[in-house]
Amino acid sequence: MSDERFDELVGDALDLIPEQLTHAIDNVVVLVEPNNPEEPGLLGLYHGIALTERDSHYGGSLPDTITIYREPLLAICNSEAEVVEEVAITVIHEVAHYFGIEEERLHELGWG
Repeated sequence: MSDERFDELVGDALDLIPEQLTHAIDNVVVLVEPNNPEEPGLLGLYHGIALTERDSHYGGSLPDTITIYREPLLAICNSEAEVVEEVAITVIHEVAHYFGIEEERLHELGWG
């Protein structure tokens, strides 16, 4: 799969987020990288201060980041349909961390 097609799938996954939630997302950058150098099998990573934990000191902060890792996602999939599904799950999972939803709850909801 080309890098461009993968990037397109990440954009498609972001489009799955309901509009009322996308309006609440602020100061977040979504990136696609080949892999995480510290944890090569990691599919995605949210780095920042969750919306539920922001206070008056948050103003002026650098953007939070959601990074989606292309190579590990491609490695666990056997077809483009699987890539589409796994990218969507990973993007939703990391966006949920932005909203303060913890790992355990995401697994309970089927987004783990």
